[in-house]
Amino acid sequence: MVQKFDVAIVGAGIVGLATAYAAASRGLKTVVFERSPRAIGASVRNFGLVWPIGQPPGNLLDRAMRSREIWLKVASESGLKISQNGSLQLAYQEDEMDVLQAFMESTIDAGYEVKLIDAGEALRHSNSIKPEGLKGAILSRTECTVSSREAVPQLAQFLEMVYGVEFHFGSAVTHVDTGLLSDFYDTWHAERIYICSGAEFETLYPKIFRESGITKCKLQMLRTAPQPDQWQLGPSLCAGLTLLHYQSFAHLEGLRAVRSRYDAENPDFSRFGIHVLVSQNHKGEVILGDSHEYGWDVSPFDSDAINQLILNYLDGFASFPDRYIAETWHGVYPKLPGKTEFVKEVEPGVWIVNGLSGAGMTMSFGLAQELFS
Repeated sequence: MVQKFDVAIVGAGIVGLATAYAAASRGLKTVVFERSPRAIGASVRNFGLVWPIGQPPGNLLDRAMRSREIWLKVASESGLKISQNGSLQLAYQEDEMDVLQAFMESTIDAGYEVKLIDAGEALRHSNSIKPEGLKGAILSRTECTVSSREAVPQLAQFLEMVYGVEFHFGSAVTHVDTGLLSDFYDTWHAERIYICSGAEFETLYPKIFRESGITKCKLQMLRTAPQPDQWQLGPSLCAGLTLLHYQSFAHLEGLRAVRSRYDAENPDFSRFGIHVLVSQNHKGEVILGDSHEYGWDVSPFDSDAINQLILNYLDGFASFPDRYIAETWHGVYPKLPGKTEFVKEVEPGVWIVNGLSGAGMTMSFGLAQELFS
């Protein structure tokens, strides 16, 4: 007997799970297929940050804020641990402080929950911040942190137990057509099918993906052992290089001076897409990163030199009791240059949802709601 569903989803990373939540919470009979025994891609290899401050004003910021609301709702209902710890964007140079001031002036009514603070107030929010040379910071209240390695499987379990979503782990979907999908052993029917397979996008519709302009981005990350004596980071931290990374700052003229200075100081920052975020998970481990290397043939091998670039830059703005690096890794996610996502109906009733460009934890829940609106 062929099983029938309202919605079938390929991929149990955060995009697939958010899509499953959007469908199942509307009463739609939903099934999720994941080729691996558990989610092992970019969704579990990140900071665990929900980061609205990085999104530009308008639809994308609104989407990020909707995602945040859903994260908090799901956490409340499921027991998933989430920290509403906010963030601090630190400035150690006058050109960086100029950018922070310009950001505040240009986004007064944009919907950010931010405050420009001086060095003294910033230091009161986190004892991790290095005070030498600190000019000031933007304090943002909206950023949240989850432990992605635990949160993603917990979210799947929650969807299964509370919303009746059916999961098929270790099931690689090899064929999709309007109304049906198959792993060459079994066939399922579904009114709607969503392909949310992340960096493994070559498997299904490879020609469409090749022509879409999507590429891959490899990032390298590190984590410490749990910090001693229940030490807490406080807000997640970032510094000047982050101003060059997120679209929320891209419109500011002052970025030219910041970029020129960093390029003169060390061109490898730009070459390897280095910007450094610091978050802390519920185990007390500090998560550090990251880098950005683009291409279809990104190396499977990690570079110690890139990790050292990250750590050297970190030394300029943050410290913590135990600096020992317990683990390093890399992740790979799909990137669509110049766009924030790739959503396309490739045949009647079949959509590809991909290319969130490293913002999956921040944007997936909001985007998924739009798919069913």
